[in-house]
Amino acid sequence: MNVLLVDDSRTMRNIQKRVLDAMGGIEFVEAADGVEALKCMETKSFDLILVDWNMPNMDGLTLVKHIRLTNKTVPLIMVTTEAEKSRIIEAIKAGVNNYVVKPFKPEDLSQRVSQTLQQLKAA
Repeated sequence: MNVLLVDDSRTMRNIQKRVLDAMGGIEFVEAADGVEALKCMETKSFDLILVDWNMPNMDGLTLVKHIRLTNKTVPLIMVTTEAEKSRIIEAIKAGVNNYVVKPFKPEDLSQRVSQTLQQLKAA
């Protein structure tokens, strides 16, 4: 499974990699912002994308909207410090499949990833 990790924090990307690595069979591509993520998507397709909201150059919400213009099916999980209900609703309207608030426990992230992938298989 190919996963794109989009977060301006290298530390956060490393934490996400450790959590997902434990799930097994995952290859990672990393991007530090939305602009970089879109470049990655030009050359490779992904089975899952984890997106931070607050990043330089292009924020996560803008990235999600860009992705959904051309790809309605790739699972998107917003992983962010934005915990306000209005922000969560805004992200879901933009097209995210799930939402994880930082800081998170490793099992919370792996549970959301599993849940998201299972929902898509069932659809």
